[in-house]
Amino acid sequence: MSLFDWFANRRKSQPNPQQAPEREIADGLWSKCEECGALAYTKDLRANHMVCSECFHHMRVNSNERIEQLVDENTWRGMGEQLHPTNPLNFTDRKSYSDRLQETQEKTGLTEAVQTGTALMNGFPVALGVMDFRFIGGSMGSVVGEKLTCLIEHATKECLPVVVICASGGARMQEGMLSLMQMAKVSGALERHREAKLFYIPVLTNPTIGGVTASFAMLGEIVLAEPKAMIGFTGRRVIEQTLRQKIPEGFQTSEYLLQHGFVDAIIDRLQLKSTLTQLIRLHQPFIPVPSSADSDGQQEGIDHQKIGQEKP
Repeated sequence: MSLFDWFANRRKSQPNPQQAPEREIADGLWSKCEECGALAYTKDLRANHMVCSECFHHMRVNSNERIEQLVDENTWRGMGEQLHPTNPLNFTDRKSYSDRLQETQEKTGLTEAVQTGTALMNGFPVALGVMDFRFIGGSMGSVVGEKLTCLIEHATKECLPVVVICASGGARMQEGMLSLMQMAKVSGALERHREAKLFYIPVLTNPTIGGVTASFAMLGEIVLAEPKAMIGFTGRRVIEQTLRQKIPEGFQTSEYLLQHGFVDAIIDRLQLKSTLTQLIRLHQPFIPVPSSADSDGQQEGIDHQKIGQEKP
């Protein structure tokens, strides 16, 4: 070691009194927008519903966060939590489907790729389904279809509007035809809900692909979408090879679909709860709400217009 190297190492080992020590930043304190690269306090970002304040990019949120954003406090009542997926086909790719399910359940704390339940939304009762992309890409397996069908049938019986927040990569290949059957099952339940003259709103978020798009995601009386959400049935390359022609840029974005009439409106996430409430108030002909029981012990419903007039 030369004399110059010895002095250089000695300077590095001695602290500089004029240089302030570096502060340790706790993990998760900051979040970076994947669209524009802007940094924001994670706490402020969550308060803004995970929407970047610089470029208004809508970041992906999980089902627990989505429920917290949409429903009134302490009104969520989960349904179908006892249903758990199995491996009916004994499917194995790089690992067993059973092992994949167990790992995903432990990682997410969920039993399946959708949470369903009833709640109040600005005082209005609603049946709500929220898909979670963290669970095997939000894919639609047998339990996802069963939970959504039970939710819709319960809403039909109780005269409730249905809202489903869609976020999915499509049907779950590990369950084969059993997964594809869920498209018809959920669609059938929605048809009975429609025949009862009740209201259904799907909200398409990023991404909504495959069998979900080909079934219940597009069957609403009004179809809403978040800004710049990827929505489609299959990938660009498959479509171009099938049609043997080039597809326009951005053809699977919510903005392109709005322009061509596939969705009815693009709603900012910060306005989603109030927009859903307004639509339910305008379109749901009758909303039963808890009231004092009559002499027979039965509850009476209240006209939704009167409810709306009572709201500030």
